[in-house]
Amino acid sequence: MDKINRKKFLQLLGSLVAGGSLLSVSGIFLRKMFVIPKGMLPASAENSLTTGAGTGAGKDYVSPYKLVSSFKVHDAIEAFELLDERLVVATANSVSIYDRNGTLTNNFAAGSNLRDISADANLIYLLFPTRIEVYDEAGGLVREWMACSDNSDYCSFTVTAGGVFVTDAANKNICKYTNEGQFVKFINSPNKFVIPSYTFGITCIDEVIYCSNSGRHLIESYTLDGEYLGSFGKAGMQGGRFCGCCNPVHLTKTSTGEIITSEKGLPRISCYGRDGEFRSVLIDNHTLGGGHQAYEVKVDGDKMLVAGHNQISIYQYDKSPIAKTACSVCGVSRCELREVRS
Repeated sequence: MDKINRKKFLQLLGSLVAGGSLLSVSGIFLRKMFVIPKGMLPASAENSLTTGAGTGAGKDYVSPYKLVSSFKVHDAIEAFELLDERLVVATANSVSIYDRNGTLTNNFAAGSNLRDISADANLIYLLFPTRIEVYDEAGGLVREWMACSDNSDYCSFTVTAGGVFVTDAANKNICKYTNEGQFVKFINSPNKFVIPSYTFGITCIDEVIYCSNSGRHLIESYTLDGEYLGSFGKAGMQGGRFCGCCNPVHLTKTSTGEIITSEKGLPRISCYGRDGEFRSVLIDNHTLGGGHQAYEVKVDGDKMLVAGHNQISIYQYDKSPIAKTACSVCGVSRCELREVRS
């Protein structure tokens, strides 16, 4: 079965299970929601979806980040990455490079079933279920290599100076390669990775690898050599916990090394310290635009770039509701996200 059917089905199923279980909605009720999405939820549940209640934000929640601009691309976004002052966006069978205003500057063909995209030293890395391809900015193939296991089903990856780290949803491990593609080792979790759907995010912060063990509602950390350092996370709807069957989906970082998470089911974007201390919910479901799928997020200085459907949205810290947000008093003294530049 190809990636669009299989991956999207598993993601949507997991999202609906997350939303349904959290709202105590039966399977029959969920099926009716597909047919009649409006008016099927009890009033209290509809309130939680539209106001942010139950997401750790609360009905009086005011997002500390506001939408400042956005632009649409030609197709649904599979993944995106920052490359200097540009955005590299992967859609079905192609990779496009945009400037920050959304102007297309380059485009080249790519294979189907693309899972993730990364950039390092002006090279663009593309992840597929059983291979990795590396391109230059003009779209020329630099190198490629096949997965080290015939049964691999790669999900996400991060490219560092210390190697390429790939999460494998089928084998439930992390596979480490050199940047040139030589296999180094498998990294296994002492907690055992539980990955119900394609929710196996990974990032690197100051030579520490962070990945989601989503079925256990954990974020785990490892050295670049694969040594397990620890984990944090608990299941739950309130802020500082991960809801549903399998969260968080995406992980990224701020310039000060905070961990940014993105969840599905009732989508929200939150901030944690590297020690696992919960900072705050940054953008709730309502501000993101609703739905069930997780929104992919990247942080660029004082801006958060969020991908959903076929649109890139840019959010920036809003000083006007400062007294109402935990973000303003989180304790990080020089958070670049809060230092809004013109």
